[in-house]
Amino acid sequence: MKVVVKTDITAYPLLSRGKVRDIYDVDENTLLIVTTDRMSAFDVIMSEPIPYKGVILNKLTLFWMNRFKDIIPNHLLESDVDRFPAALAPWRDELEGRAVLARKARPLPVECIVRGYITGSGWKDYQTTGTLCGYDLPAGLRESDKLEPALFTPSTKAELGKHDENISVADAEALIGEATARQVARTALEIYEAARAYAAGRGIIVADTKFEFGFIDGRLHLIDEVLTPDSSRFWHAARYTPGQSQPSFDKQYLRDWLKKQPWNMQPPPPHLPEEVIKATAERYQEAYEILTSRI
Repeated sequence: MKVVVKTDITAYPLLSRGKVRDIYDVDENTLLIVTTDRMSAFDVIMSEPIPYKGVILNKLTLFWMNRFKDIIPNHLLESDVDRFPAALAPWRDELEGRAVLARKARPLPVECIVRGYITGSGWKDYQTTGTLCGYDLPAGLRESDKLEPALFTPSTKAELGKHDENISVADAEALIGEATARQVARTALEIYEAARAYAAGRGIIVADTKFEFGFIDGRLHLIDEVLTPDSSRFWHAARYTPGQSQPSFDKQYLRDWLKKQPWNMQPPPPHLPEEVIKATAERYQEAYEILTSRI
């Protein structure tokens, strides 16, 4: 298994190269999705990869999609590289553990975010307006306070290099239709609550997370990544202290380091020291092991 920053698979056309994933067009119904070791923060791709991060993201997504398959179908077709089309054999080493074949879906043009605690951009919005994505929140909340109930807080889906923007549920309904917005809100909250309960039993707080949904044959499916350290905030339950930012198993460590640098959040990013790369990789690995190990 090798560190993969960028793929160049000539067997199929490249459809897109995102912040983390390279996506290829296998046939009229199928995509090859490769999760690389590229690291992004503040919508900027770092110059250095986080070794094997893509493998962790891919395997954790497979774990959660299997766990939630009775709640909502997903787009997965195959994750065993030995069962991929023969045309992909020359790239086996760089695909192993980090690639899937998936059904093509019509993605929704919104990010489906669930917040169980007030932190990140939600905390910033609350400090300014006392609200969050159209929800009126109680006065006097502290950073990292628990939100009861958890909130569905959609955002726009920005192009590569641009920033997502928090929007209200009404705005989401205008983009995707009232019925679809209600369905994704209900489904996202159900998945989140199931994940939150599971993770709590392993000493992890799922503070918030982002889901992607799309339609396949007219039916809503779970797509892309699910409850990974890239798309979620995972906190140590034993060290949870409201009123401040929390120790985490996700990319927040890297974000916090970047905020201390003389950087305007635009390319090019700062050079990542080896100790920052190593500490980030260790957090991703720890989250994976805690969430997926048998206890």
